[in-house]
Amino acid sequence: MSGMQGAIRIGDVSVAPGEQRSIELSLPSFYSHSPVIMPVHVINGRRDGPVLFVSAAIHGDEINGVEIIRRLLKARQIQRLKGALIAVPVVNVYGFISQSRYLPDRRDLNRSFPGSETGSMAARLAFTFMHEVVSQCTHGIDLHTGAIGRENLPQIRAKVFDAPQTAAMACAFGAPVILNAELRDGSLRAAVAEHGIPVLLYEAGEALRFDEVAIRAGVKGITRVMRHLGMLAKSKSRKAATEPLVARNSHWVRAPQSGVLRMVVPLGAQVSKQQIIGRVADPFGEQEEVIRADESGIVIGKTNLPLVHEGEAVFHIARFKQPKSATESVEAFQEEHDPLGDSSPGQEPVIV
Repeated sequence: MSGMQGAIRIGDVSVAPGEQRSIELSLPSFYSHSPVIMPVHVINGRRDGPVLFVSAAIHGDEINGVEIIRRLLKARQIQRLKGALIAVPVVNVYGFISQSRYLPDRRDLNRSFPGSETGSMAARLAFTFMHEVVSQCTHGIDLHTGAIGRENLPQIRAKVFDAPQTAAMACAFGAPVILNAELRDGSLRAAVAEHGIPVLLYEAGEALRFDEVAIRAGVKGITRVMRHLGMLAKSKSRKAATEPLVARNSHWVRAPQSGVLRMVVPLGAQVSKQQIIGRVADPFGEQEEVIRADESGIVIGKTNLPLVHEGEAVFHIARFKQPKSATESVEAFQEEHDPLGDSSPGQEPVIV
């Protein structure tokens, strides 16, 4: 899909080819009468090409994507792009301010798309984003993390088996794992797909926490997708990106009883069927049950909270046709994005 792309208009601001602007898109104010704006940065290249949106903080507490976009906009190669980049670091401004996943009306913005101009608060915000941003784009990347207390291995979620353009973007991104994820009603991904726009969802890290590996991988992944789309010049580096593997499916392993959880495998570990991956005991250790992997695969998500209730999801395991290859992919990815092994200027690691 190629771009048009001419001038890009966000709100009442027009950005001509060869220009870039930071735009304050007005949203409904707080009941205190304090104004609310959605920050949007547009870089419109001199030459026609794809128009890519990159969005973050649709869930207001998922902040890794905010830092990914900040670094992306600082990258020198972005200033020489073909086509246009529309970057929205904070979509759910209301949740971001209150450090909440949700909007003040307690709705999940990512279940409110495509939205409505006259609907609920969430529906109106979703409509604004679709109307002002998505309607002008040919491709999209949406940045997410796990919820509070849950951590995700960097992964791409996209419907790839019957969508060749999306599959090519997913492979270009270079995350170690691709989940062929069906579209969910009300999600941004589903609404964008309805417009025939290829879109990726990048999941990595935990809410309200910076994850340096996830952030670096996100910046590199987006620039790789832009190169794949012809928006940026091809890289001169001979180092190949991590070869991603598509998971056949994934499932959560749940706590067999309430108690204190002790994990014995890390995020990204390869596990075999019936392997012990954790233990749950009461505070005195008198009653203990083991947690076993019910299938072989790779741990792509886990809880970070050691206090669990019976039935609570604790390990997210993805299945692959070749688990050993998946493990090698994860190891290569972690080595590639190790902040201690990267001396890139202007990319000081975030220490948490």
